Amino acid sequence: MRWAGNGAVRLAFDSLTERTDGEPLLLATGLGANRLWMPDGLCRTLAARGFAVARYDQRDGGESTHLPPTATRNPISALFAKRGEAYTAEDMADDAVAVMDALGWQSAHLLGVSLGGAVAQRVALRHPDRVRTLTSMAAVPGDVSGLRALRYIRMGTLGKFARLKFPDTPEGAVAAGVAVSRLLASPNRPFDESAAREAAERSADSGVHDQQAQSRQIGAQWHGPPISAITRPTLVLHGEDDPLIKPGAAKRIASRIRGSRLVLLPGVGHELPECAWARVAAEVHELADAAGADRSA
Repeated sequence: MRWAGNGAVRLAFDSLTERTDGEPLLLATGLGANRLWMPDGLCRTLAARGFAVARYDQRDGGESTHLPPTATRNPISALFAKRGEAYTAEDMADDAVAVMDALGWQSAHLLGVSLGGAVAQRVALRHPDRVRTLTSMAAVPGDVSGLRALRYIRMGTLGKFARLKFPDTPEGAVAAGVAVSRLLASPNRPFDESAAREAAERSADSGVHDQQAQSRQIGAQWHGPPISAITRPTLVLHGEDDPLIKPGAAKRIASRIRGSRLVLLPGVGHELPECAWARVAAEVHELADAAGADRSA
């Protein structure tokens, strides 16, 4: 684990020791989650495809800086707030670039999942020269907020997520991790509770039930251009069975980013299950290969 800095915010990140000479690929994780929710196995699968892989904790997540409490205390009310109370979506996009700077990467491929997908879209808008390719997975369009985001979110699931209450202890964090994994998994695939518990025990993450931190993240407002201005080669991935973000969000993103490609993943929810690692890695590799061919042409 290493540190990057964006002003007063410290950002925790790590990088795989395999394929350090590969194409740089930065992974951005989702709402409240730490970087270990981007599974080690997926990182190794991506490395086997020729990538140098790094992942980081968003501000207010994992080991990165947590900001002071705000008046908005749950993610649902934060979603509908007219302005963020703690920081902007531009700040979060700049965090990703700060991590790239700390890694010594002039540019990188980006893979963002859920909130991380929206952040990655905004990095491609705000810092296009730093982005080789963009892969947005299980995300809403990065330029929508409030009522405009409502059409893409299954509010029943978000409500269940917001109501999770566990003690602020290592045992509570494990229980929360299992509950969140169950909530976000595909309903059309048997839920492997033992695997979910093992993963939660490896990464006891209080962020998945820290509503204050989630509220600050989800409340960060974007003031930049629309995603239709993205010019980087783009892949949009989404689980067909996503119980939190409707696949229509992915279809909307793909329709608005010129030249992007949409891939729906069967049997996948709002998650990164092992059964999808090979497909995700193959799709990201194909995008990077095509972009590299275009650059050298």
